[in-house]
Amino acid sequence: MALARIINSKRSTKFAVLAFIPAAFALGCATVSFDQPKSESTYILDTTQTELGKWSTQWVDAHDGASGFYPLAGGMDALAVRLALAERAEKSIDLQYFLMKDDKAGRVMSKSLLLAADRGVRVRLLLDDIFTSASDRKLVLLHEHPNIEVRLFNPVSRSGLSSLNFLFDFRRANRRMHNKSFSVDNAASIVGGRNIGEEYFELKDGAVFVDFDVLTFGPVVSEISESFDDFWNHSRALPIDYVAKPSKGETLESYRATTGRDLRKLYDDVYAGAFKNDLLQDILMERRLLIPASARVIADSPDKLEAKVGPEHQLLLNELRELFLSAEHELLFVSPYYVPLDNGIQFARDAMSRGIKVIMVTNSLASNNHIAVHSAYAKYRRDLIRAGMQLYETRANAGQSMVDDEEGSEQMTLHTKLIIVDRRYLVIGSPNMDPRSLEINAEKGLIIDSEPLARGIAERVDELLPEIAYRVVENESGKLEWQGSIDGQDVIETSEPLASRWLRFKAWFFKIVPDRQL
Repeated sequence: MALARIINSKRSTKFAVLAFIPAAFALGCATVSFDQPKSESTYILDTTQTELGKWSTQWVDAHDGASGFYPLAGGMDALAVRLALAERAEKSIDLQYFLMKDDKAGRVMSKSLLLAADRGVRVRLLLDDIFTSASDRKLVLLHEHPNIEVRLFNPVSRSGLSSLNFLFDFRRANRRMHNKSFSVDNAASIVGGRNIGEEYFELKDGAVFVDFDVLTFGPVVSEISESFDDFWNHSRALPIDYVAKPSKGETLESYRATTGRDLRKLYDDVYAGAFKNDLLQDILMERRLLIPASARVIADSPDKLEAKVGPEHQLLLNELRELFLSAEHELLFVSPYYVPLDNGIQFARDAMSRGIKVIMVTNSLASNNHIAVHSAYAKYRRDLIRAGMQLYETRANAGQSMVDDEEGSEQMTLHTKLIIVDRRYLVIGSPNMDPRSLEINAEKGLIIDSEPLARGIAERVDELLPEIAYRVVENESGKLEWQGSIDGQDVIETSEPLASRWLRFKAWFFKIVPDRQL
């Protein structure tokens, strides 16, 4: 993530403070040695005799070799499927995430991995280091299980002050693994925008985090597994016990004993809530049908994070560019963080000069959880509108509309990452439409060729936009207006909707952050 996002994060506010205390610099910094021996491993290829493997093979054979997809729009559905897959795992579970939190979601996920490992399932957990707030202590204890290995990607040294270690080694530490995938028995995978944290799974009170994944079976799962292995075996992925140590005298078994009751109750409570709809079982019993389609993985190489930023290493961006250029009618983008830069504006102009309708849905200032990103994006709004783009910003108080719950929280933040081309091609994965994702970090996603899936999702976006978003336009006086409908009444706002003066001040202040770091 961007430096400004690191400064903004709850876990890392000390980065901003310590950066301006001269005395602290006298403490020096510590670095991580990546030249250390470690074992290599690859995904388990032959899982056709597992329950999921057998089902997947039969389904693929019945659908002429296609992969199958099911959209996971609801957070509880997304959690339920992950837990159900972990429960059914027989050979392997491979998780790759930008962050994992030490909250209800993180603890429940840890419990599900422990239960699987106790049954003999091999678990590989790969986490980017900077925003992962799951404690080192607990991750090291998980790593002690003979069937679980935890690795941190591109970690910062724990010696001394980690904030200083980050700042002194900024050129390296600024490059992050943003990939997100969850694969079981090389038969089923989940790819999308969700990390492992309460807000992504409707477990956090007071906010609605709108996100999106797809569950997939079939040939594309092996491609997802191959991409996982590229990062898992890379020199930047270090076993957690190279970086951190458990507390003195603490073991996995002592941890189980001291936390077992509380963790078991939490797991049972969340697990019971997640399984009210039994989504995975419905799919396996074909009460809910997968959508067959051809698909391919688009992913950056981990080498991108060691190289100077340049086109030859921007593999995912190059694939996306080719797809965009193939558009004939429409480009629909949903991206929580959008910083087009000048070349993005020119791209929009070129597309619309070819008769392509371009639609962008992103966060408003009040709904954005990264203010600095909005500050950069806001500089380009007027140019985007003048280029002909249809620009929408989500309404921060539209949470109840998304969860259809009059008693629920109104506060909403968009985290969905979707691209739909000509209502036929769907891109789903980790990348945002900003320089951070496309130029600096590593990303992973899928391009799915399916008119039924792409059109269905696009029509759902069409249906939701009037309820949850403002259309941003330029009026006759050259000023921006936010046009929307609330409770059936048309509204027009002439300044950042629902944003306090303090929030607007922070957005103004963060204009100091370089756009290309966002």
